[in-house]
Amino acid sequence: MLMSLAACGAGLLLDLLFGDPVWLYHPVRLIGNWISWAERQLRKVCGSHLVAAGGVLWVTTALLAFLVPFVLLFLAGNIHPVLWFLLETFWCFQILAARCLSAESRKVYGKLKEGDLPGARKAVSMIVGRDTENLTEEGVTKAAVETVAENTSDGVTAPLFYLLIGGAPLGFLYKAVNTMDSMLGYKNDRYIRFGRLPAKMDDVFNYIPARVTALLMTAAAFLTGLDGKNAWKIWRRDRRKHASPNAAQTESVCAGALGVQLAGDAVYFGKVYKKEFIGDARRGIEPEDILRTGRLMYATELLTFLLCGGIRLALALVLA
Repeated sequence: MLMSLAACGAGLLLDLLFGDPVWLYHPVRLIGNWISWAERQLRKVCGSHLVAAGGVLWVTTALLAFLVPFVLLFLAGNIHPVLWFLLETFWCFQILAARCLSAESRKVYGKLKEGDLPGARKAVSMIVGRDTENLTEEGVTKAAVETVAENTSDGVTAPLFYLLIGGAPLGFLYKAVNTMDSMLGYKNDRYIRFGRLPAKMDDVFNYIPARVTALLMTAAAFLTGLDGKNAWKIWRRDRRKHASPNAAQTESVCAGALGVQLAGDAVYFGKVYKKEFIGDARRGIEPEDILRTGRLMYATELLTFLLCGGIRLALALVLA
């Protein structure tokens, strides 16, 4: 248990230092390729039984994502404990995405500071699902802040939460659940039935991490010099203002901490989706808010590791 905690800590440190190397093939791409292939096959076999097909895909993908790293780690441990530790550390490093998220959002910030709005739209399109070609400077900034705030849970603290519970196998299972939702969880004609179970299971897996993250992000607001008191206030008021039961948890904290208004209507695939506003417009949003949200993300990740890792360490010492 202590070795697994150490590997997770080492993986977190590697992510903070290096992020995802662009030359290295990421396991999540393998998961995505599998999902695309399995979807095609299941649509052929299951015909109109799309809800059942989506369920079969979810179960098989989740099992593979967990069992493959579990077996490989088991084999590595039988060869030598150091090999197990290195492989576990490497996979924890790959599963976490704080440095990558920060780097991508900083590209948006850089283009905005250069006055290159088309470039900023293109940069933000790499990290959001909405249409970006007609976004104003304010719209681009809001999109970047919102995605960093939401993905503080989805891409940083939630995978860290599962890594600390069950190591790389459970971490990869979570990433598979998250990837299935991002690929299949659309409410359009193609996926409203096929993606129903993957979308619901993503909500289930993120339910506790999103709320723990919101509380720790509120604490992080105080630590990073933002408005922690207002973050708590807006979270209490606006945390349910989203179609997803989890997305507004961290967005509301971020909006309150910054003193800005987030969310509102957005365009996806040419269609306007009505959304409630989150937060109060105490001031206009500005490009520097992207950097502030990044610092908030890093502080929240550190607090998550200290809290959850501390709990795991205490359990290990009690059970030893």
